[in-house]
Amino acid sequence: MAGETGRGETILAAGHETNVLVQGQGNEALFLLHGSGPGVSAWTNWNGVMPELARDFRVVAPDIAGFGYTEFKEDNKYDIKLWVNHLSAIMDELEISKASFVGNSFGGALAIGLSLHAPERVENLVLLGTPAGEFPQTAGLRSVWEYEPSMENMEAVMRLFPYDASVITEDMVRVRYEASARPGAQTALRKLIPQPTEGVTMVKGFPESALSRIAAPALVLHGREDAVVPPDCGLLAAKAIPRAELHLFGQCGHWVQVEHRTRFLQLVRDFCRAT
Repeated sequence: MAGETGRGETILAAGHETNVLVQGQGNEALFLLHGSGPGVSAWTNWNGVMPELARDFRVVAPDIAGFGYTEFKEDNKYDIKLWVNHLSAIMDELEISKASFVGNSFGGALAIGLSLHAPERVENLVLLGTPAGEFPQTAGLRSVWEYEPSMENMEAVMRLFPYDASVITEDMVRVRYEASARPGAQTALRKLIPQPTEGVTMVKGFPESALSRIAAPALVLHGREDAVVPPDCGLLAAKAIPRAELHLFGQCGHWVQVEHRTRFLQLVRDFCRAT
């Protein structure tokens, strides 16, 4: 079953054999877009909340091109343009013209990219720990680029993400390690994360000028203790996006959907139903 392995149905989207998890029978489509990081996939990011959200929505959680069980092509240029085209193609293949999007970190940036490229396809945005503006590369992002596959290294990287590392289980580490060891996985990831340099390495998200053009309502969720994407990014997004609201979670790192699961589910349900 997809819930055990992370494999769902396979579709062809933008020339990539694409792994997509689909649950629920609701009339409204809700996409869950995973973040970056070694061994990341739709399953590792969202398995803890998909069944609950599927009670109210048709939930679609794809592995974006180059990640999870979706194809990675050595000769492709992986950038926001390719990933937005891939997401649009997934929607086309599933015959979904418009949806709400919940994006974690990189997934939030992807949802922003779609909002700017094809605003008619975006009903609502929920942005979790999403980069915005420009900021110095954090230890969490540096570790993502420098990671080499092993159980020990995977646990060390994962411990930088939550506020309370006790949420990390041996099974979580194992699943992500095994995914990170697949051919091409770390190569794809390094195309997304800036290579660390001596001194300060700057990371760039969408600038305020771009965020100000987003037409969809946006719910910005950020952990106050996020050591991967600074909370100032959430504040910037909430200030710049015209129809935005911000929820800042205390005692929370980069994984709002894991660390504050119950409140996350309530906020997403209420926001995506009300707007």
